[in-house]
Amino acid sequence: MKKTLNIDDKLIKEAKAACGVHTDTEVVRLGLEALVRHAAYERLSTLCGSEPGARDVPRRREKAIAKRRVA
Repeated sequence: MKKTLNIDDKLIKEAKAACGVHTDTEVVRLGLEALVRHAAYERLSTLCGSEPGARDVPRRREKAIAKRRVA
């Protein structure tokens, strides 16, 4: 999808350097993905402790077995 955006050149340059990407498209995509992840985290964090009567969910994973070194 093509969009026309007005973004400060200095901000794009700093974001590219921070992310290690080379194109404007990549930096915008990574920024939007980070924004979506952050919003999901915020929604989850508001639920913390919202169900006082909740019990722990039993886990299926077996207990960890000590790793043995092979010489």
